[in-house]
Amino acid sequence: MPQDVHAQPAPIAATQPGAHLPNNHPPVARPKIGVLLANLGTPDNYDYWSMRRYLSEFLSDRRVIDYSPWVWQPLLQLVILSKRPQKSGAAYKSIWNHAAGESPLMTITKAQTAKVAAAIGELHGADVEVDFCMRYGNPSTKSKVQSLIDKGCRKILFFPLYPQYAGATVATANDAFFRALEAPKWQPAARTVAPYFDRPSYIDALAQSVERAYAEMAVKPDVLVASYHGVPVRYLTEGDPYHCQCQKTSRLLKERLGWADTDIVTTFQSKFGPEEWLKPYTVEEVARLAAAGQKRIAVIAPAFSADCIETLEEINEEIRESFEHAGGESFTYIPCLNDDSAHIAALVEVIEDNLTGWL
Repeated sequence: MPQDVHAQPAPIAATQPGAHLPNNHPPVARPKIGVLLANLGTPDNYDYWSMRRYLSEFLSDRRVIDYSPWVWQPLLQLVILSKRPQKSGAAYKSIWNHAAGESPLMTITKAQTAKVAAAIGELHGADVEVDFCMRYGNPSTKSKVQSLIDKGCRKILFFPLYPQYAGATVATANDAFFRALEAPKWQPAARTVAPYFDRPSYIDALAQSVERAYAEMAVKPDVLVASYHGVPVRYLTEGDPYHCQCQKTSRLLKERLGWADTDIVTTFQSKFGPEEWLKPYTVEEVARLAAAGQKRIAVIAPAFSADCIETLEEINEEIRESFEHAGGESFTYIPCLNDDSAHIAALVEVIEDNLTGWL
C-alpha cells in the first residue's frame, strides 16, 4: 500500500529529563523558570564584627561610593569602620526581630517571597521557582543563582525590589546577578526587571496604604512627606534618573489621592559624606514644616519595598525627633508596603509581564 505523504507523524511520548542519556551522564533536572527577588541586604547580627563585615561590603561598592579606592579604602577601613559598626549596631538592635534572630528586612522579605511564590504557584504550578537574595550579606546573589540552576532553572528573571531606578540600588543588584552568571558551565537565559515607579498597581497600593492610615486618624495631617533615600546631586547630573522617577511617583500618588500640590512634599534622607545630596533633606524639611506651623505630618517611604533600618530607625526615630524638637505635635509613620496584599498583587503583575514569552 502506498504511503500517505500527508499523514502527520506520530507524537513523541513525553519522557522524564535525562531519559535517553547514557548511564554515566550527570543528572539533568526538569527545566524550570526561576524568579529571583533581590533586596539591599542585612547584617547577620548587630554585633561589631557582623556589622563591620556588612558595612565593609556595602561601602566598598563602587556603585554606592564611587571615589577612587586608593583614597576611599584607607579612610573606610581605618577610620569609618573603627567606629561606625558600633553606632549602626545600636540602631539595628533597637529594631531587631529578636524572636526570629534577624533584621526586620529579612523577616519581611521572607514573607514577601512566600506570598509571591504562592501566587505564582497558583498560576504556573511547579514550572516557576521563586526565591530571594540580598545584594549585601546573606543569602548572597551568587548562592541563590546557583541554587536556582541546581533546581533546573534554565531561565531566570531577576527582580530588584526597588520601584525607582538608581545606580546605587538597581544597577549594583544587576551587577551582582550578572557576575553570578559567570561561573556556571551551563548559563541560564536571563532577564532583569525594569523600574516600576509609575505602574498604576504600585501607585494604587501606595495610595491605599495612605488612605488606611488617614482613616484611622481623628485629625488629618497637614501634609504628607514622601521621603526617598537620597543620592549625591552629582549622580543626577551624570545621568542617573532616580530623582526624576521619585518626583513622578509623588506626583502620581498625589493625583491618585485627588490631593492638591500642597498636600504632599517630596524629600530625601540618609545623606552620607561631604557631598551635596538631593534636597530637601527630610530631617531638615520636617523641622521646617513644624516651625512654619504644620504641626501634624505623616511620612511615607515610597522607595523602599520593605521596612528596614532607614525607615524603622531613621524615619521613625531620628526624623520624628527632629520634627518634635522643632515644635511638631503629631508624627505618623506609614509603613512600607511590605507583604500587603495589594503590594504582592502589584509585584506578581510585574513578574507576569516580564515572563511573557517564557511560559
